[in-house]
Amino acid sequence: MGKRKTVSVKDMVDYANLQLSRVDSFTTKDFKSGICVMIESILHKSGGYQGFMFINNQDSDAGTLGYYSRQYFYSK
Repeated sequence: MGKRKTVSVKDMVDYANLQLSRVDSFTTKDFKSGICVMIESILHKSGGYQGFMFINNQDSDAGTLGYYSRQYFYSK
């Protein structure tokens, strides 16, 4: 078997935040929703969840693309 590899929570949060800040035509509401579910699970399981903020509070109605356009915070 191959050697086990791991990735840091910081790297995952940074990558998720990058994806959630995208505004191109490929970043749909469903795409961003999946990123949110994934990173929240990682943060809660690692005990590092410190909340999130909307990128634009004026565009953050529940269920919209703006609702999933956010940045996550974590602690080590």
